[in-house]
Amino acid sequence: MREIRRKEKSIESEDEMFAIIERAKYVTIAMCMDNEPYLVTLSHGLDRNKRCIYFHCAQEGKKIDILRANNIVWGQAIDDKGYIDGSCDHLYVSTQFKGTVTFIEKIEEKEQALRIMIHQLETDPEKVIAAQITPKSLERVNIGRIDIQYLSGKRSKEVIISL
Repeated sequence: MREIRRKEKSIESEDEMFAIIERAKYVTIAMCMDNEPYLVTLSHGLDRNKRCIYFHCAQEGKKIDILRANNIVWGQAIDDKGYIDGSCDHLYVSTQFKGTVTFIEKIEEKEQALRIMIHQLETDPEKVIAAQITPKSLERVNIGRIDIQYLSGKRSKEVIISL
């Protein structure tokens, strides 16, 4: 992979890059089929130990068709700190990632993925887990797993990332 041109903006710590993904309200992934790009925004959950990102989605549709034909994705998570009026500058931290998507079949992994997503997204995760994770919902839900192969991070120089 090509290195970041502005080295002073590079994030080298994998922990910092994972923290950006965890804090992000969503990730955006790009995919391609027949030389035609497609971009989607997803709710997600990060499993640092497995180096993967989980997302839930419908059982069918354009995204599913593309990912079944070509499971390689490029993604991004952004922590937008806002435009600085009058300075023609924007404060941010971002993480880019490359990975491959696999759709999960095992009920146990689906449940673990949903728990990770709910814990990352919800303020009262146990209440949501009790209401949402049922044998019927686990059968129906489609969960994708992005196995991360590459990470890079970048920040505007004024942003401090707290872990």
